Amino acid sequence: MNIYVSNLNYKVDSDGLMQLFEGYGEISSARVIMDRFTGKSRGFGFVEMPDDAAAQKAIEELNQAEHEGNIITVNEARPREERPRNNFGGGGGYNRGGYNNDRGGYSDRRGGGDNYNSDRRPRRW
Repeated sequence: MNIYVSNLNYKVDSDGLMQLFEGYGEISSARVIMDRFTGKSRGFGFVEMPDDAAAQKAIEELNQAEHEGNIITVNEARPREERPRNNFGGGGGYNRGGYNNDRGGYSDRRGGGDNYNSDRRPRRW
């Protein structure tokens, strides 16, 4: 069973999480999730236990328990939901508006159109 643990103290690492659950049975893995930019804990993690009965006992006894100064929340992990990718940022790209798009400065403020600057007349060569 996969167990989700939240509100962990930021000092707790994967080894500390494993030690917390060791008294309840065999642990396949224990992992504290780290921020990819700062390298610091994000305050939650996952523990994988092969024995569902032992995992359920750990959930019941550790949920809302105090650990390292924090009241932790422990429950069965839900499957990860598929979320659409979000392309953060604006502008850029041909005829999408915004600063510094593929065709130069701030152009195409109204969107759409096939011209270099659709808010002006097309150039005649």
